[in-house]
Amino acid sequence: MTLELYRRRFVQFLNSTSINDKSPLVHAIILLIEMALFARLTSRFNAYYDERPILTMMVSNAVLGGIADTVAQTITAVRERALRKRPGGRLDPREDALAIEIHELDRKNPFTDRELIPESTSLPPPFDFERLARFMAYGFCMAPLQFRWFKFLEKAFPLGKPAAFLPVVKRVAFDQLMFAPFGLACFFTAMTLAEGGGKTAILHKMRDMYVPTLQANYVLWPAVQLVNFRLMPVQFQLPFVSTVGIAWTAFLSLTNAAENAQETRRIARRADMRLP
Repeated sequence: MTLELYRRRFVQFLNSTSINDKSPLVHAIILLIEMALFARLTSRFNAYYDERPILTMMVSNAVLGGIADTVAQTITAVRERALRKRPGGRLDPREDALAIEIHELDRKNPFTDRELIPESTSLPPPFDFERLARFMAYGFCMAPLQFRWFKFLEKAFPLGKPAAFLPVVKRVAFDQLMFAPFGLACFFTAMTLAEGGGKTAILHKMRDMYVPTLQANYVLWPAVQLVNFRLMPVQFQLPFVSTVGIAWTAFLSLTNAAENAQETRRIARRADMRLP
C-alpha cells in the first residue's frame, strides 16, 4: 500500500506540475515523445514505404492520431486548470500537496481514497492513457482501408494532363459523399465499443453527434482533399491527410469526450430519478 501511495503521489506531482502555469508537464512530455517518433518516420518515410507500404501507413496514422488526442487532452487540461483556479488566481498549496484524481485504489485497501489522498478541486484531470491508446489503435486499424480507398480513387479517376482538374473534382466528390460519412460512422462506433458502450450508446452518439460532425467535415475536408488529390503522390496522400487531420482528430476527440460526459450525466440523472 505504501508503494501504491507513493506511485499515486508521483503521478499527482506530474499532473500538478505545469509549464508557465498552463500546460501540464506530463502532457508536454508525451507530446514531445510523439513528435520525436513522427520526425523519425518523416526522415525515413520513403525507405520505410518502399519496404512495407501498408505497415508504414498504419504506424504513421497511429502516431498522428496520438498527437491529435494529446493536443485535445492538453486543451482540456488547460481549460480545466483555468476553471479550477481560486478567485485569487492561485491554487491552494494544501490541495496541491496531496490531492489527486486518478484510478480507484485497490478494493482490498482498508482506507478510502479520500482518507489517503483528498479529492482535488484545483487540479486538471490526469492524462488519459487509455483514451490515447484508443485513438492510436483506431488510426492504426483504419490506415489500410484509407490507403486502399486512395488507390481505388487513383485508378478510377486517373489524372490526365489536358484535363486534370475534372478527375480531381470527381475524386473529392466520391471521397466526401461516400467515404466521409462511412468513416465518421466507423469512428463513433469503434470509439463507443472501445469505451465499453453497447448498441444503445452507439445509437445515442450517432443521434447526437453524427450530423453536426459531418457538417463540420464538409467545411474543412473538400478543400483539403482538392489539394491532396491534385498535388500529392499517392504514397503521401494518407500522411498528408493525417497531418492536416491533427486538428480535425483533436476536434473529434473533444467531441467524443464531450458526448461521453453528457451521456454520463444522463445516466446519473436517470439513476437519481429511480431513488425513492
